Amino acid sequence: MDTIHRQSSFLWEGSNLEIHLPAVLTASETGKDWTAFFDILKKNPPRTIVVHAGNLTEADSSGISFLKLIRLECEQRKIQFALYGLGEQFRYRLSVSEDDSKKNKETHSHSLRRSEKIGKLTIDSLLEFKYLITFTGELTVSFWRSFLHPSKIRWKDTFRVAESMGVNAFPIIAMIGFLLGLIMSFQSAIPMRRFGAEIFVANLVGLSLFRELGPLMTAFILSGRSGSAFAAELGTMKVSEEIDALTTMGLPPVQFLIIPRLVASLLMTPLLTIVFNLFGLIGGAVVLISFGFPLVTFINQVNLAVGLSDILGGLLKSYFFGMIIASIGCYRGLKTASGAGAVGESTTSAVVGSIILVSILDGIFSVLYFYLRI
Repeated sequence: MDTIHRQSSFLWEGSNLEIHLPAVLTASETGKDWTAFFDILKKNPPRTIVVHAGNLTEADSSGISFLKLIRLECEQRKIQFALYGLGEQFRYRLSVSEDDSKKNKETHSHSLRRSEKIGKLTIDSLLEFKYLITFTGELTVSFWRSFLHPSKIRWKDTFRVAESMGVNAFPIIAMIGFLLGLIMSFQSAIPMRRFGAEIFVANLVGLSLFRELGPLMTAFILSGRSGSAFAAELGTMKVSEEIDALTTMGLPPVQFLIIPRLVASLLMTPLLTIVFNLFGLIGGAVVLISFGFPLVTFINQVNLAVGLSDILGGLLKSYFFGMIIASIGCYRGLKTASGAGAVGESTTSAVVGSIILVSILDGIFSVLYFYLRI
């Protein structure tokens, strides 16, 4: 431990900095404290700053500004901040000063010119893109390292996530698949009945499910169910500093937390797609049976319409859809900021981002299959 200043003592605990405030914190005492604090940030920025204010009995605007400065610097430099023992009267003055600074900041942001807003948006977008590239590269390296050395995968957590994502999702996947096949058969049978072509409803339902609707609807359901869960779990861990604790202990968060979820998603998404397709066909069969067609006729029509390339093409889509759902959910979870609504924002971003990217990728697959004549 190293004592830096006799008024406010700055003590090191590993990579964490503890600041013990004196009993009196006024303009005559805080000058050197400000200088010492900025010297520490320049030479050796800590990971966490903890301020102990239990001894503080007197503070003027300069002392309150010193506390406010520490908190603002921690927010800007992404340093964890904690304040303990501050009296109620000082907490009120600190909160008032922070509210005023937020209002001034909002007023300043509203007064920005259009060119400044465009510049700020551009810089924020570039920083977001940089973080996304870094995350993608680290995830790719960790995934292939785990693929080549399966013993590095935490299989216990992988199976736990697979149970939550796959087995527990079976009822909702089966129900929506059945209802979609039922509704699609009824809606298509009405116009086909005018031409006496109700039997071709089986062809329509089979092709639509295996090639397009099965993988796509399964991905949308998992985006709202599992992708949001990944973002919420990791976001909560980020807010409660559990991810920082893993990094401190030398455990990479990508390998420790994300790879099990990614592997579970890659295993479960194709299986759930098969379940969705199966129950969709059952729903279509119920409609045709109600029209007087035997079940064997429905099965024969599906066999004639659906080939192996259609089945494998849909499963290939679902594989990549599962990869997107897990990656976006975990990415948004790791990007969670501090605050009460941060986890909710991350969850919403994960669901919306997954649905958008899945739709874009589905369009790419459609064009690719068209030119490959699949």
